[in-house]
This record gives sequence, C-alpha cells and structure tokens, in this order.
Amino acid sequence: MATPIVLTVPGPQGQERAVRLSSPDRVIWPASDHGPALTKADLAAYVQAVAPAFLRAVSDRPVTLQRFRGGITGEEFYSKNPPKGMPDWIRTTTCTYPSGRQHQQLVLDEIAAVLWAVQMSTITFHPWPVRTADNDNPDEIRIDLDPQPGRTFADIVEVALALREIMRGLGLTPFVKTTGSRGVHVHAAIDPRWEFLTVRHAVIAIARELERGMPTLVTSAWWKEERGDRIFVDFNQACRDRTLAAVWSPRPLPGAPVSAAVAWGDLPEVGPMTWTVYNAAQYLADVGDHWGALHADPADLGPALALWEADCGRGLGEMPFPPDHPKMP
Repeated sequence: MATPIVLTVPGPQGQERAVRLSSPDRVIWPASDHGPALTKADLAAYVQAVAPAFLRAVSDRPVTLQRFRGGITGEEFYSKNPPKGMPDWIRTTTCTYPSGRQHQQLVLDEIAAVLWAVQMSTITFHPWPVRTADNDNPDEIRIDLDPQPGRTFADIVEVALALREIMRGLGLTPFVKTTGSRGVHVHAAIDPRWEFLTVRHAVIAIARELERGMPTLVTSAWWKEERGDRIFVDFNQACRDRTLAAVWSPRPLPGAPVSAAVAWGDLPEVGPMTWTVYNAAQYLADVGDHWGALHADPADLGPALALWEADCGRGLGEMPFPPDHPKMP
C-alpha cells in the first residue's frame, strides 16, 4: 500500500483543514470499458473538483454514508451513527426514526468533512430531505422513477417529461438528475411546513395522476407482482429515514457512474452512464450546476395535497408502507 497522504483544503473563516487519506492507491472501481481503475485518491480528487455543487446538495442535512470495505466489490454497509474517531469539527444533528428512536447523524458542511467520509470508505452520500433546524419537515419532494426489467432509459425519459408537466401544473418547480443507475430522480423544493407523512401523501397523489395519464407505462403499485414491466413511481422514498443518492454523488457500480444534474432539454440525449467519476467534474465545470437554483423558490404543497384529498374522496386512500416501518394510521 502507498504511504498515507494529507490533503489540505479550505475550511471555515479562512482556516485550512488537513485530512489524512490512508491507502490512497486502494482500488475503489476496477478498470472497465469506461476507463482505468479508480483509487481512493481519485475519489478524493473528484469530490474536491465538484465541491461547491456537491455541498449545496448535502450541507446542513443529516447524511447517511454508504460505505464499502475494499471498493465496490467489497463488503457494503450503511453508517447512520457517526463513525468512531470523527473529528470534533464535524457536527451532528438528532434524527427521529420511524420506530421513534432518536440518534445523531453526520452533517457534512465543508469539503474536509466529505473527504473524511471518503477516508472512511464512503462512496455514495445519502442526504435527508430536511434541514437541521427542523428534521421533521422536509424541504424537498423527491420522486424516484424506478424502471422494471425490460424498460429502456428512453421510457424513463418519456415518463419524466410527463411528470414535469404534472408537477408544474401543481405549482412545483421540478429539477431532474440521473440516478447513476437505471432511473432518474425528480426533485422540487417546498416550504418546510409539512411533516413526512403529509409529504408522502402528496407524492402518492402525483404518482397516481401520472399513472392515470400513462397507465401502460407507469404504475404506483407497491407490490412487485402487480407492476408488470411498467415504471414504478416509488412513493415510499418520501418516508422518514428514506434517502436518495445526492446529486453529483458517485455510485458503487462498474464504470463509476455519478448521479448528475441535467437540464430538462438535454434529458432525451443522455443515458444512465453518460456521466461518471471520469468526466462529471469537467461537465459540471463546462455547463454549471443545473441544480444550483433548486431552492430559489420553494413551493406551496397545497395543490398536490388537494389532489390527495380528491383521490381520497374517490376511495383511493393510504398506500402500503415499507415492511420495516411500524404500522401507520
């Protein structure tokens, strides 16, 4: 193994932070058709290159770390509790989980904290849709379009564009990103006035509206046996303690794909592997962060909740929760 290296990066108020990176030559992504093997040092260089945009997505939020012992082919585990040995300059925030338990989660407010997470074998970063001032009321709607086997990325794009129009009709301003896997994520900023269950109801209403317009292509069916080959709108990603990969976060898949922000007009021209750790930083530098204005104008969730109430009046009520969630009203 190579000698550890020390990365010196800007900190708050003009300070500098020093972050030790052990085993910098450890392979995280093996070589593939997309490029040569990528090491821990390469991953650290990538997160530094995308730092401003990445920090906009994760800072002031609880973050779950998706960690791997030995790169993407090694043991995978998730860290919610702050790992041992965390520097005292990284802060935490108290989160309440569906069980009612509470404990601390990391908050990554500066690039040194992100690099320390890389040192702790983190590949993918999963921020909560809340700010630390109020960990119970989301400030984002996040909609995950999950393709079933047999569907193409072009099908996902068709559904995402239809979803955009529905969300705009409800007063929301949607932003889209690739997931770094097979689907896309669509987010919209909202006023943090509603707790998780209420936001989930709004997402269910949007999913049903999308399904009504595209019944052969879209499903809101929770049970896999009922989905067929349609694209599932995963409303349960709106549950408390459910997170999606952050924009610009790498993913633990061959070829080192990245969850990348996309302009709506460019979406039909991209694919799930268009942006990777090899090229995403240059893309970001060339075109800017398409998600930079995500929180410029948070929306009222009222119209989407009115759609939920209308569905309830038609006999369409609650949908199943994930199996690890307690029974809900």
